[in-house]
Amino acid sequence: MKQKIVIVGGVAGGATAAARLRRLSEENEIIMFERDEYISFANCGLPYYIGDVIQDRSKLLVQTVEGMSKRFNLDIRNFSEVTSIDKENNKVTVNNAKTGKTYEESYDKLILSPGAKAIVPPMTGLDQAENVFSLRNIPDTDKIRGYVDEKKPKSAVVIGGGFIGVEMAENLAHRGVEVTLVDLADQIMAPFDYEMAAVLQDEMTNHGVKLILGDAVKEFQNKGHHLILNSGQELDTDMVILAIGVRPENTLAQDAGLKVGPRGHIVTTKQLLTVNDQNDQVEQDIYAIGDAIEVYDWVDDSKTAIALAWPANRQGRLVADHINGKDIEYKGTLGSSVAKIFNLTAASTGNNEKTLKRKEVNYKAIHVHRGNHAGYYPGASNITIKLVFDPETGKIFGAQAVGGEGTEKRIDVIATAIKGGLTVQDLPDLELCYAPPYSSAKDPSNIAGYVASNIMDGVYDVVHWNEIDNIVANGGYLLDVRTPMEFDLGHIKGANNIPVDDLRNRLSEIKIDKDQPIYVNCQVGLRAYLAIRILQENGYQNVFNLSGGYKTYLSAMKPNLSEDTLPHTPESEDIDTQGVESGDTKKSVPDKITETIKIDACGLQCPGPIMQTYKAVDAANDGDIILVQSTDSGFARDVDKWCDKTGNTLLKVEQNKNVYSAYIQKGCDACPTVHNQTSNENTTIVLFSGDMDKAMASMIIAQGSAAMGKNVTVFCTFWGLNLLRKQKHPKVKKNFIEKMFGRMMPKGPGKMGISKMNFGGMGAKMMKRVMKKKNVDSLEDLLNSAQEHGVKLIACTMSMDVMGITKDELIDGIDYAGVATYLAESDQAGVTLFI
Repeated sequence: MKQKIVIVGGVAGGATAAARLRRLSEENEIIMFERDEYISFANCGLPYYIGDVIQDRSKLLVQTVEGMSKRFNLDIRNFSEVTSIDKENNKVTVNNAKTGKTYEESYDKLILSPGAKAIVPPMTGLDQAENVFSLRNIPDTDKIRGYVDEKKPKSAVVIGGGFIGVEMAENLAHRGVEVTLVDLADQIMAPFDYEMAAVLQDEMTNHGVKLILGDAVKEFQNKGHHLILNSGQELDTDMVILAIGVRPENTLAQDAGLKVGPRGHIVTTKQLLTVNDQNDQVEQDIYAIGDAIEVYDWVDDSKTAIALAWPANRQGRLVADHINGKDIEYKGTLGSSVAKIFNLTAASTGNNEKTLKRKEVNYKAIHVHRGNHAGYYPGASNITIKLVFDPETGKIFGAQAVGGEGTEKRIDVIATAIKGGLTVQDLPDLELCYAPPYSSAKDPSNIAGYVASNIMDGVYDVVHWNEIDNIVANGGYLLDVRTPMEFDLGHIKGANNIPVDDLRNRLSEIKIDKDQPIYVNCQVGLRAYLAIRILQENGYQNVFNLSGGYKTYLSAMKPNLSEDTLPHTPESEDIDTQGVESGDTKKSVPDKITETIKIDACGLQCPGPIMQTYKAVDAANDGDIILVQSTDSGFARDVDKWCDKTGNTLLKVEQNKNVYSAYIQKGCDACPTVHNQTSNENTTIVLFSGDMDKAMASMIIAQGSAAMGKNVTVFCTFWGLNLLRKQKHPKVKKNFIEKMFGRMMPKGPGKMGISKMNFGGMGAKMMKRVMKKKNVDSLEDLLNSAQEHGVKLIACTMSMDVMGITKDELIDGIDYAGVATYLAESDQAGVTLFI
């Protein structure tokens, strides 16, 4: 029987429904109303057009009114807004925006696909801002692209760290804009748990995006060019992107008496029919699909709302099937999603740990780090997977993955497993495609299943990154089974280091009873598992593996908020070699370097690339050129200092996408060094003390040396960091111990006490009064003057990590480095002091 079907809204849901309806019936009359001009466009591609990644605007238009009307014999009326629904008489009222005409249109079946709109919260001064944009459709895109092309903004603030916010931040950065992203949450990308999001946050800051998390904009001033945050921090900007989130376009449905959920989404049955708000009766002629509706969570059949393209497309097809008499059911949404964040891929499916905690569900979580393909095949990079599951039944609740190429494939596999009703114990049985360029014989998805199965089988249990510090602080025994080199490069406070290869012969060093718990960590978890098996065979049964190892712990625990990042490495960065001479002959590094030895360290994490570098250089002959390639973002900085300290020459560092290439010449005689020559006229000072009088001595000596024409470096470590602290700083996220350090230590030079006769601060005050009478500069003035005279102040990054001090807490104009940088500076100094 011929039916008249009216569709409200196009794009993913409405356009899909219209096309499917026509494929199922040539006789039905199909009318589609669209409030805007464009009925079907690639809304997920809009940020990439703004970023000039997609250069042809026409490619964003999936279907035009003319093209779709002709192909599917549809009556498409754009610029037409449906303003009301008469359920009793099966009519809608339509307003034509071009003509101003209002008319009624009857229907047999009505499909609502209104979508969602950007959230614009009330903020002081927002209505007067001239540079604020949101992104939902083609007109929004044209406005933002036009503004960037015409105004050429140098700075932008993106408010919101979801998909749109993160993608806009990246694409504006591609256009050369200095981007700051602000989000009230303590992390970006809500589908991910904190430790996974931390990896993405590092990627953004490493590419020059400044993150201000746990804060929000409360006021716009100067027509949107000056922002004030809740914390009191102020930002100047050329443009603002509002990407706080979306809310359903539900006015039409509510006015028609259709039921909506607690967050305003249209309630639907599993046949996607709407429900009467008064009597909960199903409205047999009105369907709703897309971002505006409430759906069932596939994991536990609870109510939820997920605004993604796949559900909207699927719902559009199912509604058309149901209208044409097919017995269908929309079984729910998993929320599988993926995003590109600079050189990383971030994908997730199902419920995350935060959601399960909120639902009070019993669960276990594991982390695995694996290569995206065989490590011996060039170009391997790391993938981190987090899997959450029911420890009793093995049911998979969800998964998240962050990494390089192929990351989303692993989440697709796990999403398929969830929908197929497989458990974690089934994952190792999945026979997945393998060839060295694409995977490993044991795919990361298999490995996640193996690890989860070990927990299910009671082989061992896990402890997590956010638990281990408290465990150790309360007397727990932590065994770090990495190599001494890895341990020295960084470890969890209180850990005991026995390498796994030595463990069998050093069990006597474990000074606890065998029935006491032992917590074991390595870099990623594998060696810890091997150590656990050794311990179990020797009578230790109460053993725990630190899930994800030190790698996950470090990603989650190091400061991520409001962090000024290291300079962004350009696409091709050459080390400056001008003015360097060897003997009587001035030499230069050639533009084109031919390597003698090539080492592929891609896919290895710190300290893997440096260790491979050490082995290659050690085996090479003097004068050989070694090319080392790595996907570890810290390698470019580490290799510079390593060469400087080992007497080798770093010729050049290049970056191509996520691969860093370092050209190293063994020895220094065959080719000029790229570093400054040693000068005995330089001075380095290690400021260890946090006392005012000792800090004053360091500043006075530093200024005196600088006045004599010397290059002066003051390396502030441990308590000496207090000299560099701000009295006021933005709010930063810290754990309990870090908060204690922050409260107990003086905030800046003005709060520091003296080393003798401090008398609870009275001694320092008396000394300041005497200094004022004697016209002696205060410590604050000495510090400012030292900076003005070119004294180089370096904050020890290791001490910062230990004491929980972030870069936002320290003054501007200083450098950040580790002991390698200090040793390099001291090698070039005639005077070295420890204060």
